[in-house]
Amino acid sequence: MRILVVEDAAALADVLAEGLRDQGMAVDVARDGLTAAAKLGLNGYDVVVLDRDLPGIHGDTLCQMITERDDRAMVLMLTAAGAPGDRVEGLTLGADDYLAKPFHFPELVLRVRALARRRPSARPRTLRAAGVELDPVRRTATRDGRNLGLSVKEFALLEALLRARPAFLSTEQLLEQVWDENADPFTNTVTVTIGRLRRKLGGPPIVITMPGVGYRLGGPG
Repeated sequence: MRILVVEDAAALADVLAEGLRDQGMAVDVARDGLTAAAKLGLNGYDVVVLDRDLPGIHGDTLCQMITERDDRAMVLMLTAAGAPGDRVEGLTLGADDYLAKPFHFPELVLRVRALARRRPSARPRTLRAAGVELDPVRRTATRDGRNLGLSVKEFALLEALLRARPAFLSTEQLLEQVWDENADPFTNTVTVTIGRLRRKLGGPPIVITMPGVGYRLGGPG
């Protein structure tokens, strides 16, 4: 799951980004509307956490730009104005959900996950293949009933492979989906994480590597 946090308060933006990354999400950050618009033009996002009062391009305008896209992200609008009229106005602009500041971070996480599930291209909640069952909401992953004990990145990597199955995902695609825009394209972190994931999945092996192409999840189901 890839998230764009658009928030001009640097401290809050950093806290949101780090907290969402701890939940296994790939997170990019923009601190003004112009930067956010540029990132939206370059990358695909599942959810945009959007501060309403932004410099450059106002959050209201940015929200309308997002909702006009064919493959649009879901929008969770943040604002310091929490009156019912403000909420109605925000939703009228095309936001999919609305959260007034201050808010509890666990609630924001739940809302982000709920929006990702509502996105038109979203898949069923529980992903299953080759004896593997993964629930992104409960953060559980098992194979043949055995808990896999995955790290945050291993979990996100397995989720990406399950969602793409039976297609291959290149190293670049995995870096984009599981890490974020700051990931070094020349790093071996994907190879290392794939190796750890393989060990935890055990046998028979189901993660298939095709040199020059990428990785996919094989096996029955």
